[in-house]
Amino acid sequence: MTADLVRVPVFDGHNDILSRLMREGVEGAEQRFLQGQNNVHIDIPRAREGGLAGGLCAIYVPSPAGGLDANGDLPRVELHSAIDQTISQAALLGRIEAQSEGAFTICRTAADIRKAMEKGSFAAVFHIEGIEAAGPDLDIVHVLHAAGLRTLGPVWSRPNIFAHGVPFRFGHDPDIGPGLTDAGRDLIRLCNRLKIMVDLSHMNDAGFRDIAKISDAPLVASHSNAFAVCPHSRNATDWQLSAIRDTDGLIGLNFGVKFLHPEGKADPNMDISVMVRHIDYLVEHVGIDHVALGSDFDGTLISQKIGDATGLPRLLTALRDAGYDEESLVKIAHGNWIALLERTWGA
Repeated sequence: MTADLVRVPVFDGHNDILSRLMREGVEGAEQRFLQGQNNVHIDIPRAREGGLAGGLCAIYVPSPAGGLDANGDLPRVELHSAIDQTISQAALLGRIEAQSEGAFTICRTAADIRKAMEKGSFAAVFHIEGIEAAGPDLDIVHVLHAAGLRTLGPVWSRPNIFAHGVPFRFGHDPDIGPGLTDAGRDLIRLCNRLKIMVDLSHMNDAGFRDIAKISDAPLVASHSNAFAVCPHSRNATDWQLSAIRDTDGLIGLNFGVKFLHPEGKADPNMDISVMVRHIDYLVEHVGIDHVALGSDFDGTLISQKIGDATGLPRLLTALRDAGYDEESLVKIAHGNWIALLERTWGA
């Protein structure tokens, strides 16, 4: 790898900093993020050092205690608990913006993202990963959309009233469990009407296929990798990649080592070349205009060769050394995400 690191602004498709901050205590969480703290992947100082210009900030409700159910699935989240935790994390997102003195901007349009990046403000998009806070009436989706929600994943990797999230299984494809419920179909149609991007990263194969039939929007897997390189149930099969390509969609590279390593190893010293191998495969199958980054920062184990947001230039340098030109690097780093969101949300 060359000594000169590539410095291109990155807009990233997935981080879990909100739920991580909440786990560590809501008191002072805003300033911990804005001023910096130990043992996180993202905060404002790290973002500035690594060129992380923004991304999809996920609201995630942890699974209740108790282990797997009789079907081997993680237990469902109770509605009222999910509502409470969703509102708390959404409020934290808003307080970070309010206390940031312009360093952090919640973006509702692609134009907002561009403006925030131009002025050096972290361009945050309000995302929900598994919308357990919604009942079958979907009323809260309207409320959250009015509050800035612009992307959501119907499920995390557990069942809910909308679908059956794909469980974490290495050596097994995502063809596990049933597809969308009637409520799930209603949710996808509502997202299309409201121009909310639907994230397929935690969908099983049946749910993915149902959404492909129903949705009139580009298909997106915000933080998934190539199943052909790492046969993990969370990764995208060749059929799913073709569906993403054919709908002018996008897939974002997940930095989690267990979704990257060809043998499924949680190797904290995994080489960046494995990430490049996934990018190469994705580009080959969906095209350079449909591949981006979806780090899963603060939500999974990431190789020490990247470490945290400050390591992003090392990945871009590895891609350049592998033959990607400057135009391609800009597309992967941020251009493809902004273009995809513009296609989904409208001008």
